[in-house]
Amino acid sequence: MLPLHEGLVYGPVRSRRLGRSLGVNILPRHQKVCTFNCCYCQYGWTAAIAEPDTSVDGPWPSPAAIARAAARGLATLAARGEPIDRLTVAGNGEPTLHPELPAVVAALREARDAAAPGLPLAILSNASTLGLPGVSAALDALDERYMKLDAGDPALLRRLHAARVPLDSIVSGLAGLHDVVIQAMFVKDRTGRFDNATDLAVSSWLAQLVAVRPRFVQVYSIDRPTAWPYLQAVPLERLEEIANCVRAAGLEAAAFGARAHGARHRATG
Repeated sequence: MLPLHEGLVYGPVRSRRLGRSLGVNILPRHQKVCTFNCCYCQYGWTAAIAEPDTSVDGPWPSPAAIARAAARGLATLAARGEPIDRLTVAGNGEPTLHPELPAVVAALREARDAAAPGLPLAILSNASTLGLPGVSAALDALDERYMKLDAGDPALLRRLHAARVPLDSIVSGLAGLHDVVIQAMFVKDRTGRFDNATDLAVSSWLAQLVAVRPRFVQVYSIDRPTAWPYLQAVPLERLEEIANCVRAAGLEAAAFGARAHGARHRATG
C-alpha cells in the first residue's frame, strides 16, 4: 500500500491520465477519510466509512492553510523550472467531504491565479456527495472534474466500493455537473467476486453513462498495490474494447494501460 500523504501538498505525481500533477490533500492529517471502501484503493481499506451527510472528526485544514501550501508548492516548482499540467485536489480519501469545500475552492483559485495563471485546477472525487448542499456548485467552480463511475449495477457497485449511497443518486448528481470527465476503473479477481469488465457489467455501466453524458470517459485498470490483494488488472485489449463501446454510444473515450503501455486514445464525437 502507498503511505498516506503527510502534508497539504504532494508530488508532482506522474499520472497516466492527468500528466504531471501537483496534489492537494484537504483531508485531516494521518487519516483516510472516505465514503467508499474500494477493493482497489492504493491506500488500503477505509477504517471507518464516512456517511456523506455527517461531519467527520478533524482537524480539517483551513481554506487559508490549504491555499498557502498550494502557493508555496507552485512557487517551489516555478523556481526549479519544473512544469506541471494541473493542480489537483485529491489526497487521503474523498475531498468533497471537507466541511468548507466552497471556501477551499475559492481560496485555491485565488492562489492559483496569483502563482500560476491558466494552470487547470482539478479534483478527483468518487461522486458520492453530490446531493449535499454546496458540493456541486463548488465543483463547478473548478476547471476540471474527474468523477468515478465504475459500475451501472447497484449490487456490483456495493461489492466494488462498499458504497452506501444509492447508484441512482450518484448518477443523477453526475448528470447535473458541468463538463464532467468520468474515470472508470475495471478490475477482476480469480474468484469472480470482483469483475466489472464482463459484457453484462459493461452494458449496465454504459446505460448509466448515457444518462450522465460526460464530456469524456477514461477507461483504465490497476497499476499499483490494492486493498484486496487478489485483484488482477484487466488487459489493455479488453479496456480498448470497453472504450470502443463507449464511443459507439456517442461519447469520447480513451483506454489507459499500465505505465509500460501508456494510453491508446482514439476519440470520436
